[in-house]
Amino acid sequence: MSQQHNLILHNYFRSSAAYRVRIAMNLKGLDYAYLPVHLTRDGGLQTKEPYKSLNAQQLVPLLVDDGFQLSQSLAIIEYLDEKFPQIRLIPDALESRARVRQIALTIACDMHPLQNLRVLKYLTGKLGLSEEDKTGWIQHWLMLGLDALETDLARSPIRGLFCVGDNPSMADCALVPQMFSATRFGVDTAAYPTLCAIADACENLPAIAAAHPARQIDSE
Repeated sequence: MSQQHNLILHNYFRSSAAYRVRIAMNLKGLDYAYLPVHLTRDGGLQTKEPYKSLNAQQLVPLLVDDGFQLSQSLAIIEYLDEKFPQIRLIPDALESRARVRQIALTIACDMHPLQNLRVLKYLTGKLGLSEEDKTGWIQHWLMLGLDALETDLARSPIRGLFCVGDNPSMADCALVPQMFSATRFGVDTAAYPTLCAIADACENLPAIAAAHPARQIDSE
């Protein structure tokens, strides 16, 4: 049963970072108002008022909880996990908790930024790369990160049905959007059987399936 709270999520359907937070909120059964911020229309609505004044980074997502504002997807998920601990996305056990953060940070810090829209726009704009070169850039960094994750998770003694154990965690919130991006940008995910198995287990959960970009109100 969902819980009623005054939560607002400034969101973009295809943003990997926003996708992470949608998964987390759905897993926790939290109701929230979804406010779309189109990242490419009219030069990007995140760079214009009123959103520009809300988030100095001009990125999504942005959570507003009764006036309290918080950006950065992993910070938002940790905040929600502490405020609404009935369903935990960060385990209590020390080693499991550390592993969840390691996997989530690997994706959010080392992989995703190199595919971020503003980086890609700089590549094709200021640096003059072709669309083909841009796609090659994305695939290179995606595969480098996915190779490492596959090796790491395939040999992890505490991997279960999900990244860490048999319950979805913040690590899975990060992995699912990254696998979506890999498919979107033409990476052969068959090369990553462990990651695919985890992603499939995640997407079989209605809460995670409902967070998919194609199911959002601003989906195109």
